[in-house]
Amino acid sequence: MKVENTQVQMRKGILEFCILNIISRGEVYASDMLMELTSAKIMVVEGTLYPLLTRLRKAGLVDYKWVESTSGPPRKYYKLTDNGKDFLSKLDATWGELMNSTNKIISSKDAKSKTRKK
Repeated sequence: MKVENTQVQMRKGILEFCILNIISRGEVYASDMLMELTSAKIMVVEGTLYPLLTRLRKAGLVDYKWVESTSGPPRKYYKLTDNGKDFLSKLDATWGELMNSTNKIISSKDAKSKTRKK
């Protein structure tokens, strides 16, 4: 088993949550999402992002508008719908619970290993 495979799966598991958080800050262009995700080391490519954005739109969580660009074709800017805001709020609560649970398990492991070393 390769650690890289598990790392990729962990990143994929939180990708939708991260994208919704980025969009929740205001209207955003897809390439800006890609840059932010990449800079946060959540590697994603256009071939992953655009189908996910389409799925989120079809689910009624995000919407978009076309904005004319002075340097090329019009751009799609994404925003959360009211349903998307509610959905993200629930994911935020779940994320908090998962972080707490995970931290308990990790800190318990760390405490036990320190006790064994004494």
